Amino acid sequence: MEKDVLAENRKLAVENLRKLRANGIRSVDVMGSIGSGKTALIVRMAKDLIYQGKRVAAIAGDVTGEDDYSIFRRAGIPAINLNTGKECHLDAHLVDHALNDMNLESFDVLFIENVGNLVCPADFPLGTDHRMVVISPTEGDDMVNKHPMIFLEAELAVLNKFDLLAHLDVDVERLKKDYSRIRKGAVLHMTSAKTGQGIPELLKALHLSE
Repeated sequence: MEKDVLAENRKLAVENLRKLRANGIRSVDVMGSIGSGKTALIVRMAKDLIYQGKRVAAIAGDVTGEDDYSIFRRAGIPAINLNTGKECHLDAHLVDHALNDMNLESFDVLFIENVGNLVCPADFPLGTDHRMVVISPTEGDDMVNKHPMIFLEAELAVLNKFDLLAHLDVDVERLKKDYSRIRKGAVLHMTSAKTGQGIPELLKALHLSE
C-alpha cells in the first residue's frame, strides 16, 4: 500500500512539473524544519527576483492556519494557502489542486513552502524543478547527520540565518562536512534572509537569476 501511494505521488509529480514547464514556470520545493527561516528566505528571494522583472508566486503549506500565507500576501506575493490537517507534508495531489486554482500565465517563478519537517517531505516530491532543504544554526550542528534522507532527496541545501553564527556555539564546519559526505562533494549554501547574504548565489544555483 505504501509503495502504491509513493508511486502514485511520483506519477502526479511528473504531471505537475510538465504543467509548470509548459507555462514557462521555474519552481522550487522549499523544505526544512520549523523556524529555519523558509518563509523569510522565500520573501527575500522573491523580492530580488521581482526587482529583476520576474513575476513570482508562492504556495504556503502548513498543517493549519494562514500565517505564512499572510506573510507572502503582505510582501506583495500572490499566494495560495494549503492546509494538510494531520499530514506532516505536502503531496503532489494537493499541489495539483492548487495549480488548478492559479493563473499559470501570470507568473514566472513558483516557490512552494512545504510543511516544517525534516522527515516526511523527503518521500513526496511535488513536481518542481528543484527541491531545496533549509536549516538554521539554532538547530545545532548535527541536523544533517540526523536527517540524511531529506538531504539526499534535495538537490540543494541551505544554512540560513548565517548572521547568527557569531552568537552560537555551533560547528559550521561539521555541517559542511556532513553535507558534503552525504551528497558526495556538494556545497552547503550560506544565506541570511535578514541581511541578504548569499541570496544572489542561491538564486544562481537555482537557475532563477543570471
